[in-house]
Amino acid sequence: MSYRTIISALLAIVALAVPAAAAAAPGGGAVVFSKTTKVGDEDKGGLYAVRDGRINQLTTDPTDTEPNFAPDGRTIAFVRGGDLYSVRPDGSGQRQLTSGPELDSVPVVSPNGKYVVFERRAAEGEPADLYTVGATGGGLRPLTAGGNDDREASFSPDGKVIAFVRGTADSADAINDDIFSVRPTGGSLTRLTVTAAVDEFAPHFFAGGILYSRGESTPGPAAYADIFTMKRNGSKQRSQVAGVGSAYVEDVSPDGHLVLFRRDQGLWGKKIGNYKARRLSALPDGSQTSAVFSSDGKRVAAFVALENEQSLVSIAVANGRQTRLADAVHYDDDDGTTIGPVIDWQPVR
Repeated sequence: MSYRTIISALLAIVALAVPAAAAAAPGGGAVVFSKTTKVGDEDKGGLYAVRDGRINQLTTDPTDTEPNFAPDGRTIAFVRGGDLYSVRPDGSGQRQLTSGPELDSVPVVSPNGKYVVFERRAAEGEPADLYTVGATGGGLRPLTAGGNDDREASFSPDGKVIAFVRGTADSADAINDDIFSVRPTGGSLTRLTVTAAVDEFAPHFFAGGILYSRGESTPGPAAYADIFTMKRNGSKQRSQVAGVGSAYVEDVSPDGHLVLFRRDQGLWGKKIGNYKARRLSALPDGSQTSAVFSSDGKRVAAFVALENEQSLVSIAVANGRQTRLADAVHYDDDDGTTIGPVIDWQPVR
């Protein structure tokens, strides 16, 4: 199996427009995403925020991607040209957090807001180690090391444990993905899953432990996934979503009781445990998604891409009713725009 990367770059579109009839979506603050537009031979773009039917540009560097809000909603960590930065939700107060020739990506702000865990690679396509850095810069240090591919870090709600995926080579030099945990200090490294010829990936903490995907993590026609849960120590592994159609974890609600996942051309929600899943929204065949819960867990922001179209919507968890946050129009080779794929919804205290 090859190294598994985060969601691949999505397709291009000509422009992003907010319909005049777009209503204010309840559920919290702004939904933040990245957008890059080709203007002649030059790229334009940065981070953007959509709220109450309006789009505001927060940064002006087209390499800005992968926004992640601090839990208090006051700052956003993001990637710029292979380094980490932070910015306030109004676009002010930009800070550079990391520098150097390495490629830094996938920032996740700790629950206490004091530091950021992220993936660092020596070069594109190389395995990653996890690092931490102070939320205002400084204090850079490795969290994991050793030549494995460590990625997809997820904090426990109390911030005391970080679950992550480690890709390790077996005797046949195939890469198997398993879930490990580690303390934010780098201590108590623990392997939580041990399986042969199957991967565990996409860990998310929920109220009773860790929820994750199990299947084939390598992109391609052989990829598949079911959804499982386990205790924080790796015990009591139980199936949550299985059967016909692969199920891929998108997010877990802030209260830790609901899982959002993609399956069978739809976004689905399920109360974790012995409960039935319910489809929240249909998705076109062949589409890709990135979806997150609002901080009150009542709505989902979903970015959907299909061929040459992309859209950003808000979906009510209770009834599946959609509110358009932003719409996309058709792709034009002379003037293409790329959005996402990472989005985040601003937490509201």
